[in-house]
Amino acid sequence: MEQLLGGARITYLGHATFRLTTAGDEQIIIDPFITDNPQTPEELKEVGELDTILLTHGHFDHFGDTIPLAKQTGATVVANFETFAYLQSQGIENAMPLNKGGTAQVGGIKVTGTNAFHSSSIQTEDGSTIYGGEPMGFVVEFESGFKLYHAGDTCVFGDMALIGEIYNPDLALLPIGNNVVMSPFEAAHATRLLGVDHVVPIHYGTFPFVPGTPDEFKGHLSDLGVKSEVHVMSPGDRLAS
Repeated sequence: MEQLLGGARITYLGHATFRLTTAGDEQIIIDPFITDNPQTPEELKEVGELDTILLTHGHFDHFGDTIPLAKQTGATVVANFETFAYLQSQGIENAMPLNKGGTAQVGGIKVTGTNAFHSSSIQTEDGSTIYGGEPMGFVVEFESGFKLYHAGDTCVFGDMALIGEIYNPDLALLPIGNNVVMSPFEAAHATRLLGVDHVVPIHYGTFPFVPGTPDEFKGHLSDLGVKSEVHVMSPGDRLAS
């Protein structure tokens, strides 16, 4: 894995939130649920410089700190069109729309929106919720050619095989929490469909409604005969070259 990263660093901030650092030192956060994330280490809650925010969907445990971080840092926020429009209405001028199947060059990374099956809504300041557009996953390609697939919140679906065939990701970040996302059983099948050599289980253990565990996930991979290497990351852990 270290050789594949080509100078990039991947830091797990807990739940489904990751901080990516490119070889050129660009700073990217996927789903910035940080301030109220019970898993994020205190020393990592101060974000500092930030170039890009990638949003899979609008639920609180993904959208979290998007607006304050975008205002503080001027980071470009990449989101589906409905969320993009909402962000613009909130004064975020640096938002960029991206829908499923689209690919955009964002600084030094290339970002592709992929399908995800879930729901999406945004909670507004007055406590009401608005439609957040369709959820997505992302394939992120770094300058070195290393490709990361963040599935977002989703169930398993057959076209994950197409994501594997078309984009050939080196690493998949897959939810295993069950109840509101894929179960460990479904995530094992997703790993098989994607054909990835490396996988990180995410989106589990944060709340009572995401009870899936990495051990369950590993057990189902074994039952399927899938040989992918599982990297179980604790919040604050880093993959780096």
